[in-house]
Amino acid sequence: MQIAEPADVARAFVEAWNDHDADALAQLFVDDADFVNVVGLWWEDREDIRRAHARGFRVMFGLSTMQLTRVKTRRLGLDAAVVHCLWEMAGQVDPGGAAVGDREGVFSFILVRNDELGWRAVSAHNTDRIEDAETIVGGAGGATPTSYLGARPIRR
Repeated sequence: MQIAEPADVARAFVEAWNDHDADALAQLFVDDADFVNVVGLWWEDREDIRRAHARGFRVMFGLSTMQLTRVKTRRLGLDAAVVHCLWEMAGQVDPGGAAVGDREGVFSFILVRNDELGWRAVSAHNTDRIEDAETIVGGAGGATPTSYLGARPIRR
């Protein structure tokens, strides 16, 4: 599939997600792409990206839907770009099949263009956004989202 514009990679990712199609999702990446997920797992090639998402669709995300709420593209020359996008997701379940709450986050895609395929991701990083949190504080009970000095963070 030829992808004409950098932002179309993010849109195609969401389409593949909503179709629960790990193969289509993986085809948006170059062979040796990197992908860091929301908890910091790092997959280092297209097949690992495909395999991880296929498992996620089987276990927790098979009924989920994602939408983009903002997309920003920054060209880094003729054949490279960065795309940041805000996303929202509904329909996730826990490993036992119970519904869990909606989520939102930020995706960063680093893209390259080639004449044959158009734009493809060489790297992606997905981060959850947590309401009223600006950082994570570690402690005996685990990691806890918190804000600086108890102040409400500014959201964009």
